[in-house]
Amino acid sequence: MGTYAPYGYIKDPADHNHLLIDDKVAHVVREIFELALEGNGISKIRKHINKQHILRPAAYAVEQGAAGYERYFEGNEENRYIWSENSVRGILRSPIYAGNLAGYKRIAANMKSRKRPSKLPEEWEVIPDTHEGIVTQEEFDTVQQLITSRRLPENKGGFENIFAGVIKCADCGYALRAMSANRRKRPDIIDCVQYTCNNYGRYGNVMCTAHAIEARDLFNAVLADINRFADMAVKDERAVRAIEKRLTETDQSRAKAMEKERKKLNKRLAELDRLFSSLYEDKVMERITERNFEMMSGKYQKEQFEVEARLKEVTETLNESYEKSQGIRDFLSLIRNYQGLKELDATIVNALIDKILVSEREKMADGTVRQEIKIYYKFIGFVGELHITPTKRWTALSAKHCTVCGVEYVPHSAISKYCPECRGKIRKAQGTETKRRSRERNRQECIELSAKNDRLTLNSRKGGF
Repeated sequence: MGTYAPYGYIKDPADHNHLLIDDKVAHVVREIFELALEGNGISKIRKHINKQHILRPAAYAVEQGAAGYERYFEGNEENRYIWSENSVRGILRSPIYAGNLAGYKRIAANMKSRKRPSKLPEEWEVIPDTHEGIVTQEEFDTVQQLITSRRLPENKGGFENIFAGVIKCADCGYALRAMSANRRKRPDIIDCVQYTCNNYGRYGNVMCTAHAIEARDLFNAVLADINRFADMAVKDERAVRAIEKRLTETDQSRAKAMEKERKKLNKRLAELDRLFSSLYEDKVMERITERNFEMMSGKYQKEQFEVEARLKEVTETLNESYEKSQGIRDFLSLIRNYQGLKELDATIVNALIDKILVSEREKMADGTVRQEIKIYYKFIGFVGELHITPTKRWTALSAKHCTVCGVEYVPHSAISKYCPECRGKIRKAQGTETKRRSRERNRQECIELSAKNDRLTLNSRKGGF
């Protein structure tokens, strides 16, 4: 029933609500499922497909005449052949390829909510056997079991990623992934983890930069901000009203003026309706000519369109203002329950926060480094950015004794063996020794080359005689 058929299918010319297999790309879908059945993960499958230089689904849709996708490839034609993990995952998870249709993937929480959160594939409504499948139902079910078995609530080191699905790169919009920070041994697992941009991790600095942030820094910043709003909601009514006024962007006087304008516009629409009725009666009774009727009706109709357009604009502005005000009240009512919060978990994060945007680290004029974080809360969205001073990786490491001079020092990494002074001397000595060996190697090569040339010259002379 969609505008375009999903990748791997075309719409039946005889029945636009029926799907037929697209033989041009069906083999790609089959190969993706075969690789998954062999036990390959989504990342490996993506790399395998990318090596074959196959058009990604959006680029193929453009080639078939679909609109709205071309902007993703402007300025970089190579992007047409770079598949994302989401593209591979979407194919493997879609019941379409087993011959079934799926619905109710995104359902509004209630009739007043504009948000339509995605449901898990297990919660979709599936209508079986609506068209020919590219893979069998048994193959599809096996792949679903393999994918589900790969889900891990925490990584191998025991770190629970409470910000999964929430933390994003402020520049490219990709998720930030939790990864181990190398060469660090700390008592708490959270101090051994940092977040970096997934786009940077996959493609390097050609696509984005690291946007690295320590897990501990992020945890502390979010916890402090939640407590700030919770305290404000309980203790500081003035600050609450100031935030409400700033977020609604419509003060009390402007709201009253717009409400007055709306009443005036509604009144004018009613007057125009009466004028149309009277004008039509005059025409029927032949009190005015056909020409005058056309002229007056055109004038009234034009004004009617203008009034309706303005009325729609004013109504939408007022509704947004009222929704924001209600959203702020709902948010404050919710966050009051978290006053004095000491720990964060995924349940709290998902209850309060829509997304967190992390910017790249910025070096200031005074030499200090800071990093900007934007938290978008439920109901109210973005309120104000946070600026943190990123923690240096080595600050939490305990002091060690230099293995050369025995002096106590704070190491920069867990594998450090020498104090800064001895390290400089050792590196200098190693550099000198490397240069000496290089010169000796070059000298030896010159001697061997000269001896070889002498032998060749001698042999050529003997051959001449």
